[in-house]
Amino acid sequence: MLVGLLLALAACRVDVVVELAVGPDGTGELIVAATADSDVVRDAPGLGGDLHFDDAVAVGWVVDGPSATDDGGLTVTLSHPVTSAEDATNLLTGLGPPFTDVRLQRTAVDDETTVTLSGSLQLESGFDSFADADLLTAVGGTPYADQIAAAGVTPAESLSFVFRATLPGEVEATTGDSNDGALQWEAPLDGSAQDLATRAVQRSAGGGSWARPLSWLVLAALVAWVGLVAVFVAYVVRARRSRARRRPHLRQ
Repeated sequence: MLVGLLLALAACRVDVVVELAVGPDGTGELIVAATADSDVVRDAPGLGGDLHFDDAVAVGWVVDGPSATDDGGLTVTLSHPVTSAEDATNLLTGLGPPFTDVRLQRTAVDDETTVTLSGSLQLESGFDSFADADLLTAVGGTPYADQIAAAGVTPAESLSFVFRATLPGEVEATTGDSNDGALQWEAPLDGSAQDLATRAVQRSAGGGSWARPLSWLVLAALVAWVGLVAVFVAYVVRARRSRARRRPHLRQ
């Protein structure tokens, strides 16, 4: 799905943003937005009608577009619900390059839930990375190779690819940059790899390791306070009884 879109527009400038948002319960949404510049529309005015996403819709993707941008370009947005960490892994893997060995894991132990993201962003073989071996064999090379060759561009010159992830809890380690509440990585398009290693820990509302000793301290203080109140009440009662016994003697 994403592979086909990128190959179709590779001779022009295409900016892709993939956003993964995961909530505290492990569910969320995956959004893919691809925007091509006005050169696409100028050189291929019928391209919008040629882009078909029937296969993506059949497996649960919701497609918005293709539609025109304000500057005469073309944009397409696809979204898919995420039901679990395993589901997110499958969806990201299904997008293909530059996602490489990407995996999201969610582990709950006692009152802590840890979410880890692993894998990398990499285009190891340039435009050939967007097609698997069977496709390359079937068509005898990279799809749209003639158009790409005529344009004389490389992935680094014609693409930008940004991956954003919003994970629940406190991010304790990451290779990404913090940007507007999300972690962000930009895929290198020169064959090198960008590591996605990230760990976030979500603690229950009841608190973490400090909560239990604090609760015991509060309980101890409460018991001590109740004890002091009991002693004070006993003192008052004894004082009243003592005064009551002395009053008849004073009257005599």
